[in-house]
Amino acid sequence: MPKLFKLQGEALVLVEDAFMALADDAAAPNAGGIIVSLSRFQADGEALLAAGLKVGVRLEVTDRVEDLAYDLACLALVAPVFPKFRDGRAYSAASLLRERYGFTGEVRAVGDVLIDQMDLMRRCGFDAFEVADTADLDAWTGALRRFRHVYQGAADRRAPAFAERAGEA
Repeated sequence: MPKLFKLQGEALVLVEDAFMALADDAAAPNAGGIIVSLSRFQADGEALLAAGLKVGVRLEVTDRVEDLAYDLACLALVAPVFPKFRDGRAYSAASLLRERYGFTGEVRAVGDVLIDQMDLMRRCGFDAFEVADTADLDAWTGALRRFRHVYQGAADRRAPAFAERAGEA
């Protein structure tokens, strides 16, 4: 069972996952949080939300963030999937969610989530990370603080190095 690390302020903490992944053909529970595929949400989203469930949507790399644009206010989380470490489309999805659509809910990295990519995931807007059950919180926290300076603006709103030097930060 994977672990769930969440950003709380500038700290990374291990939390119990309040959501369960629900297969497209599985019956919805009576209460709690669920994560469904985009196609399941498009078919059953209104009923799931009307049942009082906290709903999250898993975005595969072939899914379009734009297809969720009008429903984001109803969603508790969006979980872009990293199918393999060298596929970066989930970064784009997270960035679009935060910067273009102003999504304030949880953006959870799922799939092939690697410690080496932690800082970039955070910069793009991820604030929760579903990691291997062997993951070490201290190591992931260290990865969170690996780079002091950034060189361009991003979803995390950190001041770029040139702005820090100019005293604009």
